[in-house]
Amino acid sequence: MKTVPLHELHQSLGAKIVPFAGFEMPVRYTSDLEEHHTVRQGVGVFDVSHMGEFVLRGPGALELIQRVSANDASLLYDGKVQYSYLPNHQGGVVDDLLVYRSHASEYYLVVNASNIEKDWNWIMSHNTDGVEMENLSDRLCLLAVQGPKALATIQKLTDLDLTNIEYYSFRTGTVAGIDDVIVSATGYTGAGGFELYVKNEKARALWEAIFEAGAEFGIKPVGLGARDTLRLEMGYCLYGNDIDDTTSPLEAGLGWVTKFTKDFVNAEQLKAQKEAGLQRKLVGFEMIDRGIPRSHYTLTDAEGNAIGEVTSGTQSPTLQKGIGMGYVPLAYSKPGTELYVKVRDRLLKAQVVKLPFVK
Repeated sequence: MKTVPLHELHQSLGAKIVPFAGFEMPVRYTSDLEEHHTVRQGVGVFDVSHMGEFVLRGPGALELIQRVSANDASLLYDGKVQYSYLPNHQGGVVDDLLVYRSHASEYYLVVNASNIEKDWNWIMSHNTDGVEMENLSDRLCLLAVQGPKALATIQKLTDLDLTNIEYYSFRTGTVAGIDDVIVSATGYTGAGGFELYVKNEKARALWEAIFEAGAEFGIKPVGLGARDTLRLEMGYCLYGNDIDDTTSPLEAGLGWVTKFTKDFVNAEQLKAQKEAGLQRKLVGFEMIDRGIPRSHYTLTDAEGNAIGEVTSGTQSPTLQKGIGMGYVPLAYSKPGTELYVKVRDRLLKAQVVKLPFVK
């Protein structure tokens, strides 16, 4: 198991540490519920330094990204970020990722922790033109400062005008006296905020400055437990749960980042699948009966016939009811459709809803 650079700090703060994606990570400091509400209502800080970061440089960098990713990175401009995914040759997803354009011949790719080596090898296998690739994953810390009070907290520490950093954009500047901090607004919580990429040796100083600046807003450290309930309330996919090597990105609702105006890995097969019509779809559902849907629970029709399974599920702290996502046949995908979650030997009624769960 690897550890993040601030591992000892999290231990000293009383975090419960669990294995996640090959790392020992803080899952909670107090309670998932308290940390969830902290982010929805105030400001919280996640250490997500387990994420991977690659740099692609040179005249062929864009062409390589266009080849391996489904979205159209040619639409990016300096300081812009794009959500995308890496399709495989079997109709599934190698990983989902963020593409940052620093300038015309330099891009940052932010990938999931569990897939760092897999993604690196996959992109490298398509790098036929000698694009310079650098893996920064072990050199950078990533702190996600999330919540409605995140802007007021970080603005105290920087001359960057954070109000000018639009959603899915970034700037590089000085934060808390530390140079070359990348500040981006991508977010995985739906609560607003910023992600700060900083060199490992400066991470502790940045963490402490953020907590001093956010003290008046009741800032708290937040673990992976609340991160999962927050992202699920927004209907965001988690790799390994809702999408993986075997799931169709089109069935997962990623058609909006699948651009057939260019050629990319497995584009023809995905295009044929779209034209033939999808057989199933990833949907969100809310529990009508009391109960919490858990990953891998069976989804059924009213007669108890299996029609799918839960990919992600939890008790929503904001809505105070069970919510989940799962793949179902197209006939069961329309909002308002009733389906059932098999919990042990009981069938609990649920209803398909339009995502996100929390508007």
